[in-house]
Amino acid sequence: MKRLLAILLVAVMALSLFACGKTGDNDETGNKDNGNASETVSLAGKKYGVELEDGKYDGDYISLYQKYGKDVTIADVTEDPETGLAYIEKDGTKYELGMDFLSRAMVYNCTVPADSDKYQTADDVYAMWWKLYIQRWNSLLPEIPLYSNEYYDLFNAQIEGVKDHPTNPYWDVTSALIDWTSAKEDKSIIIGNTTELSGKFRYATFGGTNPGAADLDVEELSTGLGTVVTTKDGGYAWNDTVVKSHEAVENEDGTKTYTIEIYDDLKYSDGTAITAKDYLVHTLVFSTPVAASAAQKDHQSGLAIVGFDSFNKYAGEAAEGATKELSGLRLLDTYKFSVTISADFLPYFYDISYAGFAPEWAAMWMGDAEVKDDGNGAYLTDSFYAKDGDAYVNAKLIEETSRNTDTTYPYTGAYVVESYDKGDKSAVLVKNPYFKGNYEGTVPAIEKVVYKLIISSTQLQDLEAGNLDFIAGITGGTETDEALTLVKNNEGKYDTINYSRAGYGKLGFRADYGPVQFTEVRQAIAYCMDRAEFAKTFTGGYGGVVDGPYYKESWMYKKAKEFGMTLDAYATSADSAKEVLIAGGWVYNAEGGEYKDGVRYKKIPAAEATENDINYKSKDGAYKTTKVGDDYYMPLVLNWFGTSDNPFTDQLVTGFMENDNIEAIGMKVWNNIGDFNPMLDELYQAQIYGFYSGSPMYSVFNFATGFTSAAYDYAYNWSIEPTEFDNYSACYLKDMADVYWLADSEKGVAPETEATATETAE
Repeated sequence: MKRLLAILLVAVMALSLFACGKTGDNDETGNKDNGNASETVSLAGKKYGVELEDGKYDGDYISLYQKYGKDVTIADVTEDPETGLAYIEKDGTKYELGMDFLSRAMVYNCTVPADSDKYQTADDVYAMWWKLYIQRWNSLLPEIPLYSNEYYDLFNAQIEGVKDHPTNPYWDVTSALIDWTSAKEDKSIIIGNTTELSGKFRYATFGGTNPGAADLDVEELSTGLGTVVTTKDGGYAWNDTVVKSHEAVENEDGTKTYTIEIYDDLKYSDGTAITAKDYLVHTLVFSTPVAASAAQKDHQSGLAIVGFDSFNKYAGEAAEGATKELSGLRLLDTYKFSVTISADFLPYFYDISYAGFAPEWAAMWMGDAEVKDDGNGAYLTDSFYAKDGDAYVNAKLIEETSRNTDTTYPYTGAYVVESYDKGDKSAVLVKNPYFKGNYEGTVPAIEKVVYKLIISSTQLQDLEAGNLDFIAGITGGTETDEALTLVKNNEGKYDTINYSRAGYGKLGFRADYGPVQFTEVRQAIAYCMDRAEFAKTFTGGYGGVVDGPYYKESWMYKKAKEFGMTLDAYATSADSAKEVLIAGGWVYNAEGGEYKDGVRYKKIPAAEATENDINYKSKDGAYKTTKVGDDYYMPLVLNWFGTSDNPFTDQLVTGFMENDNIEAIGMKVWNNIGDFNPMLDELYQAQIYGFYSGSPMYSVFNFATGFTSAAYDYAYNWSIEPTEFDNYSACYLKDMADVYWLADSEKGVAPETEATATETAE
């Protein structure tokens, strides 16, 4: 929760994006180089993003939202009743709205239009933007949902209070167990997770965008005392256990200032007093070049705060446009601070989240540096920026701290990490005696939490042997039936609670690489798979399938249905798959001749071919991009990385890789089965976890996405701005409808600038 609130411009839920480009005088959606738009053309067959590499953001093009977004209301939008695509007209030109525009408008453009009969509240406006966003997502299909299941949490009946204080999609075991008790002799609970721990407990998202669920769980257990928190029903609220008083003031310049006073009895796990300075540490540190150097990406924690741009440029010495102080963040007193949010990020649908701060032990991120404020804004003292040669000394400290797994530094949460075993991927946490309580004032009764790696196929045996007390998220027909049978046959010894999943298992894509960079290939895969049957088989009837990134029980889904949301279910059809492939130009053989049989190829003109396109090949090397004349021909072969010891992976072998429809349409799939963290490195194409070889190979992955945040916010996840794209895109794609090509008279406009779902092994 702490990380979400600290960077809540960033969507909590990592998902997928699109890439795009222009050809000749017009780009793929008909937008001319001068920023004008003509009639919409089909997205099928288009290669996105290539021409953007030849242009400069804020020089040759900007985002359509940057150009017009702030001035658009929902009343300005028209919707095509057949396609569900959205449009606006500006300066006499009609523009199609892309994913970046829709995702930002969804949270930043929720003002109710004057004299509107349709929209009575900001919730209504948000829901309509959300509907348009989901419909476009569905048409571009950046990933393929394969099942959305019913979850069963199975537990040892010695863990008491679970029925009275159950888990739900917004309130998982790490939050819920604070209300439980343990009748075991040592008052412990043993929790299992099929995602293995990596040891990134202090900052699970550090250096990446999709942290492992297990690392996030340990971080959640051991951090707390945030000023704004997620409640049990998935909303945001001030934490009355922490916040003594708070005030929000809307300023004349469009900014908004939150002033927060914390109680004076908050303590770290070693008994040290927590003060206002501690609440500013994370935002300051992770808005600096030092942290960017450590993470090899800029987390931009204070992005929305007034003065961020100049503070973000400061590297320890005076420089043009750089300031030592973050002017919008003020240390006012020992227990009081304020934050002023830039007008660029207001109004914001989830604006309470801007006031979300949590304490950090300064030395673990800053060394001997301090947080100070001389009246012009909070800042870090000079030693924070110290260098050893060209390297920041504290960059190494930050990287090491992200993986700290002991009590070198104290904790702020309900529990303290007592030990971590790298060998068996288990952690032991003990109760923090100084933890004041959660937002309801509750302190834990369970004395010890053991968090361990489990294997789905043997988890029930672990439970029966006393090696587990709580198994979260049991799903699938066989596993669910076995769990319910265990409860029935051992009445009073075990029990279950259940709820619908807010999320889904999926085929995800590295969609700027290989054939899946083309919309029609992703659509063809969906047409080849019988998703309804896949879901029925995998869940054993305990679940179904969705057609977009939503939770059917969410309020915005229900409201969007009232507004007439329509989505393509991609009914199984090899013929439909062939049609989109043919329309997309997959009509060649390896020699550039007409396709007859075997694997299809697509012509990529030399001017559009990237190095990755030219070097693309199947995992076994049997198929590779060929050069005929000046053009290149890419094979319709996919390299899939599946996670090991995973029934979802097992079913994908037959349901996807060996699917008869896949071969019938001229596509082939190769796979590799491995652990979750190496898979993430292949998705990132970077050594986040130390496994990436340096050469891209895989573009298809199976894992899962959850919509369990209090904020459904994907702003910046779909950005076409290069830095934001590198930092926040989960599927590495851009939507060409979001590109506004600048006329000569418009060049020089400054761009905005941040953004994520927790990915789990599945």
